[in-house]
Amino acid sequence: MPVDPHADDLRFSWPTRVYWEDTDAGGVVYHAQYVAFLERARTEWLRFRGHGQEQLRHDLDLVFAVRSMQLEFLRPARLDDLLTVTVEIRTCKRASVVFAQSIRRGEEMLLTAEVRVAVLSAAGFRPKPAPDALYEEFKALEMPR
Repeated sequence: MPVDPHADDLRFSWPTRVYWEDTDAGGVVYHAQYVAFLERARTEWLRFRGHGQEQLRHDLDLVFAVRSMQLEFLRPARLDDLLTVTVEIRTCKRASVVFAQSIRRGEEMLLTAEVRVAVLSAAGFRPKPAPDALYEEFKALEMPR
């Protein structure tokens, strides 16, 4: 799926379609599926920035793991809806990043999320500071307050 051509340096948008597998029997997106939509958008955000997760694991012994999430379900998404999932960095520290994310259907906000991820060693799954270049890149992407 192509990246939203209107993505800027601070906010990334990823389109996704709702399929049968994402819904309950009534055609409404199952609540846990929103977490998958958020994860896919963060993965594509990394790829867009030139950092495939397998490359980070292999070359830098680095993985990201979700530490906490806060989700606000505002409206339901339904079968065949075209959604836009956004990703932006709220705060970046050496061994953690807090993302602000949202899911919209057109202009209608369906969900907002705050996702805290830890930077970990892939080998030991212990906290690890991000390499300087990656930290500086992410720090420069923090949304102004």
